[in-house]
Formats: sequence, C-alpha cells, structure tokens
Amino acid sequence: MSIKRALVSVSDKQGIVDFCRELSALGVEIISTGGTSTLLAKEGVPVIGISDVTGFPEIMDGRVKTLHPAVHSGLLAVRDNEEHTRQMNELGLDYIDLVVVNLYPFAETIAKPDVSYEEAIENIDIGGPTMLRSAAKNHAFVSVVVDAADYANVLEEVRAGGDTTLATRKRLAAKVFRHTAAYDALIADYLANVTGEPLPERYTVTYEKIQDLRYGENPHQKAAFYRKPLAAQDTLTAAEQLHGKELSYNNINDANAALQIVKEFEEPAVVAVKHMNPCGVGVGTSVYEAYQKAYSADPTSIFGGIVAANRIIDEDTANMLKDIFLEIVLAPGFTDEALEILTKKKNIRLLKLGNLSTAASRKTSFVVTSIEGGMVVQESDVHSVNPEELQVVTDRKPTEEELKQLLFSWKVVKHVKSNAIVLAADNMTVGVGAGQMNRVGAAKIAIEQAGEKSKGSVLASDAFFPMGDTLEMAAKAGITAVIQPGGSIKDEESIKVANEYGIAMVFTGVRHFKH
Repeated sequence: MSIKRALVSVSDKQGIVDFCRELSALGVEIISTGGTSTLLAKEGVPVIGISDVTGFPEIMDGRVKTLHPAVHSGLLAVRDNEEHTRQMNELGLDYIDLVVVNLYPFAETIAKPDVSYEEAIENIDIGGPTMLRSAAKNHAFVSVVVDAADYANVLEEVRAGGDTTLATRKRLAAKVFRHTAAYDALIADYLANVTGEPLPERYTVTYEKIQDLRYGENPHQKAAFYRKPLAAQDTLTAAEQLHGKELSYNNINDANAALQIVKEFEEPAVVAVKHMNPCGVGVGTSVYEAYQKAYSADPTSIFGGIVAANRIIDEDTANMLKDIFLEIVLAPGFTDEALEILTKKKNIRLLKLGNLSTAASRKTSFVVTSIEGGMVVQESDVHSVNPEELQVVTDRKPTEEELKQLLFSWKVVKHVKSNAIVLAADNMTVGVGAGQMNRVGAAKIAIEQAGEKSKGSVLASDAFFPMGDTLEMAAKAGITAVIQPGGSIKDEESIKVANEYGIAMVFTGVRHFKH
C-alpha cells in the first residue's frame, strides 16, 4: 500500500499549502474543492478539481460537491475485498488514500455577538464530516487528517515508507471521531438553546484539553484540565499565567471557587479560599483595604490559600501579599511594580483574567456534576437578592449599616459549602462555618472563629433554621441581625427567639444550598 491520491478540503488553511506541496513532490495526486483548490493552484501546487473526479459540478453554492459515489466509494472500499475491487473496476472508480479535511467554523461563527440564526445554520458542515467519517471508518486502508498538528508526522511516514502505519491511522481515526462528535455536540447545544430546550432528552457536552495535570486530587489519581468551547473570557479557563509552576487539580478548583465569590462584588473586593470555602472576604475603597480585611478575617487559614481580587494588584497590596505563602493570586491585572515584587517568590502562581463580570451581569449557565454511572445537570446559581424584596419578620428592623452587612454576608454564604453560616462586620467576614451536618454545628464554628468579633456582627444562613437553637446561640454571641431564606414550619419559633433578644431578622425567600 502507498498513498497515491489525497482529497484536501479545509476551512482553516494554516500550513495546507506547504503540506500539499510536499505530498505532490512525493508523487501524491491532490484532489481539492472550492477555496482550497483555488489557493493551491494559486501557489503552484498541482491540483485536480473535485468536479473532474465526480463528473458533476459543485452546486447550490458549494453545498453539494463531495456527496458523490465517486468520492465515497474511493474512501469506503475495502481494498482486500474482491467484490469491492470488482465493483470499483467495473465503474471506473479510483481509490482515495488520504483525506485532509477540517470543518466549517461553526464555533467561531456562533461566538460572534451579532450572529444570525441563518448564518449559524449555514456554517454547519455536511460534506466535511461525511468524508471524515467515511475515511476514519476505513482506516485500515485510508489515512485521515483533521488537525494540522498531524501534518508533519504524516509526511514523515509517507517519506519513509510511502504510507502511514496502521497504528498512526488508528490514532488519526480516533481523533476524527472525537472531533466530529465535539462538532455535533456544539451544534446540538446551540439548537437546544435556540429552541428553548436547555435540558433535552440527550445532553451532549464537549470540552477541549488545556493541559494534562501532574495528578488529580491526590497523587495516585490522573487528571487533566479542559475548556468548554466559547467559554467566557472571565473564567479560569481563559486565565493567563504570568508566573509560577503549573496549576494543580486542587489549585484549579480552589481558584474557581475564589473567582465565583469575587464576582459577586462591584466594589473593590478580595477573597481568600482554602479547600473551596472562603476563609476571608473583604470589601474596601481599594484593593489594598479589601485585602487587609480578607487577611484579618482569618490570618491562620489564609496561609497556603488562594487569593482572588476584582481590581488590579498594586505595589502596596503586593508588599502585603509577599509576606505569607500563597498558592495563587488571581486578578484582572498586576502593575509592573507588583509583578516585580511577587515574581521574586518562586512558589506563587500569578493569574491574570482581564475584566471580570459581576453578579448583576452574569447569565445563567449550566453546571455538570459527574456521579458514578452518570451526571446531574443544573442551572448555575446566579440569583442576587433584591434589597427591596427582603421581608422583615421581627419587631425590630435592621439598621442601615446592619442591612449593608447582611447583604454582604448573603453574597458570601451563597458560595460556602452547606450547611453554611457566615458572620460579617465592617465589610468583612469574621466567622465562617462550612460543610457541617447540622446548622447549629456550622454556627458554632463560625462564632468560635469570630471570637470577640461576633459581638455586633450579622449572621447569614444559606437555608432556614429548623428550630430556634441557632438564634439562641447567635444572641448569646452578640449577633444583632440575621438574614436567612425562611420557609421552615418552625419559622415562628425562630422569630420569637429573635424578638426576645432584639435581633433584627429578614427573609430572602431563596435558599443557597451548595454541595
């Protein structure tokens, strides 16, 4: 076997001219279509038009050109099958030994903010995937290339032996089916959203690998980092790493948790995270003040943590950041002075994300969580409370300052693992109780962490109080106001306790469980 005829039709023409020129020099006949044929001819590469092979013109604006027996018999014929060989000879058909195809740019098309439905549909490739699948199915005899990164390897093998190895053809075929599956998944997702079916009877997802990771959650687990096509530019998948060693599996999860929290705030904010829970959140008039508060919230837990800011890191803030060990600092940017200071620390990772969206501008997306044997899918929790919709359920209304701190704590508790309690004062968290099996336990942890700072603080609970014991504990700690969803059959018991101690309590009507 040897490669004698190649069919080439690409939308992304990077490297294709040099690749085909080399093939032609090796005696391979090049068949091509449309714009690819025009380009190759212009560059002096000998090329045969697809119509000369099919005996039929390209029609319907190029929609129909390769969907023809003269093409697909040449791709699908089993070379060592006598009947297939007889039919090819009787019909005067020739084999095609190599297919080089990449598809219409559907992802790039729908990424355009002003794309029309008609334009999106027109960029669904039909002939390309059909040729790829035919060639990949028959990889025992046919080589198929969908990725320009494989051009060099294919040329090397053809130079050495006239054909690719079976192992290479298997690898290339597997890549083709991954590619066409991802392409179809993207189309299916687009149409599901257009038709208002975000959770259809079959849920298809596709992701592109960013990098392999050294290991997963623990050293004995393999892991890799993937990006969703068309992911927003203020997500971790779009971050530019400016300094430090590669990210780990745990780094990525923690950094994403910090990023989601810091996006809740429009004013300068800094979030410190350990094990996907915030250990300190601060808001100030500057990133410097916000970091001071986030650090002061829990100076112990922040050590070895992840810090995210929603403002550019300046020199003064960098001088504070350098004084402790941090795994990652994530921000929209860093001043030159800040970079000079922080890059002297070998073990810190610096990630730049550009402009961050805020909670008010975020759109609902869907979160996929794997379970053994399947997955569960849900809308992302982008709900933001409207202060005007809060229901004051106690005799005393919260003061203006208490209301401000209640809203601050509510933004944070939404991102704390349930059961969750957050105490806040002076635009910073002073106590966080996360991931407990009962709400009293979460409150106890938060109050113990806050210590004396609990006096005069406010409390946020991600879900309702099933009884009044948490309010009793809060009152004894000096907490003055509470925000919670409400909705328990024993709400009156909690309201009664709050009134007895003069605590102001508001209901949001919205729960924020986070598992």
